[in-house]
Amino acid sequence: MRQLDELQQDALIEAFNVGIGQAAASLSDIVREPVRLSVLSVQFVQFLDACRQLSAGGAERICAVSQQFSGSFEATGLLIFPELQSMEVVRLMLNESLSLQELTELEQDAMSEIGNILLNACTSAVAQLFASRLNSSLPSYQLGTPEEILLPHARDDGNLVMLLHIDLLLEQRQLNGIIAFMLNGMAMEQLLEQVDRYLASLRLG
Repeated sequence: MRQLDELQQDALIEAFNVGIGQAAASLSDIVREPVRLSVLSVQFVQFLDACRQLSAGGAERICAVSQQFSGSFEATGLLIFPELQSMEVVRLMLNESLSLQELTELEQDAMSEIGNILLNACTSAVAQLFASRLNSSLPSYQLGTPEEILLPHARDDGNLVMLLHIDLLLEQRQLNGIIAFMLNGMAMEQLLEQVDRYLASLRLG
């Protein structure tokens, strides 16, 4: 499996942070307070390693919003939070005075909206930066173990996962989530080719 070198990782983090920054403005309008979002790291890992990372901290179940992306490369994108933390995200996005039952009833729609904002912002920024084109499906909400969430999106010809560790910071709260892109070997090579082409254009410029 190809590993990202420092320049490739920096280029991807830069691209995703542009998208995340745009998403933060949209989320700020929803919660009516400043929201700061940043991508802390980007890494390619095998399927089982991704499941282990998503289980870190003892979370048995995770909440995920997934979308299918196609175009210059094909992938499934997922916004992921531990189950308990996802409820905190929903509480922030809706209204802190809502009861737990009310929040639970609205959780799927709220998380789907948040996932749609974040995932599309990320892929739009990457598409623009690398002069490529990506289309997205409607968001889908899921709740389950990491294996239950990721397995339906695994590719038969190589179960690679690109993990983006994100930091979501509000005035008095800090939440950590993960954006995962499920890739096959061909999609990974296509993505890295786009990154290398972008880096080459910088050197020529």
